[in-house]
Amino acid sequence: MTAAVHRLLSLAAGLAGIAALWEISVRLAGTPAYLLPPPSRIGAAFLARPDYYLGHAAITASEIVIGLVVGTLAGVATALVIAASPRLERLVGPALVASQALPVFAIAPLLVIWLGFGLASKIAMAALIIYFPVATAFADGLRRTDPGLLDLARLGGAGRGTMLRLIRIPAALPSLGSGLRVAAGIAPIGAVVGEWVGASAGLGFIMLHANARMQTDRVFVALVILAVMAVALRAAIDWAVRAWLHWVPGEAAEQS
Repeated sequence: MTAAVHRLLSLAAGLAGIAALWEISVRLAGTPAYLLPPPSRIGAAFLARPDYYLGHAAITASEIVIGLVVGTLAGVATALVIAASPRLERLVGPALVASQALPVFAIAPLLVIWLGFGLASKIAMAALIIYFPVATAFADGLRRTDPGLLDLARLGGAGRGTMLRLIRIPAALPSLGSGLRVAAGIAPIGAVVGEWVGASAGLGFIMLHANARMQTDRVFVALVILAVMAVALRAAIDWAVRAWLHWVPGEAAEQS
């Protein structure tokens, strides 16, 4: 049995135990379903309309994945700009921090006004949240390149661009991988917040309307699907980073 399968079985067993404890506790306490529905009721709500939930989940997943790509590209570009010049770092650095200091709920309505109620505003929101951890992690990795390697490259006549391409970027890739792992964990937040502010589809849309009608079981269905998507995305990013950085000690993808 591979290590990945063993972890998956352990996770499934743990979740089954939590669900059983939840079911028993709710029924023994007599908690109303509109406050905290038991897992059996949540499962029944999903099985009643699986195509409905999965269709909305596909929309949210597309927003998350596209936002992850856009945010990663923007973060990598920003880190390279910062690495290219200390002067640019002094200009870009405060803007980078400000991008995270602003509350997401304050930005989301503006993005909906500017970009509309479609996918664009949700993708922009997801990309904005993803942008900061990727940019800061990669920039920090570029900044921490071994000075000895850079000195040797200068002695060999290497220019700034050559050192960036052949030394600094490869040395910073593990930091970029760490940033991507963080980004994968928070990527769903931007898309769902954007859907709460204004949308006609998506898991956030389901939660907003179900909450207004006190259909708590439907809210939990959307939350469970969102959690599964987030875990799957994090696992996929983690596997990709390990395979990509197989030459880094401790990052080799597990084969058994």
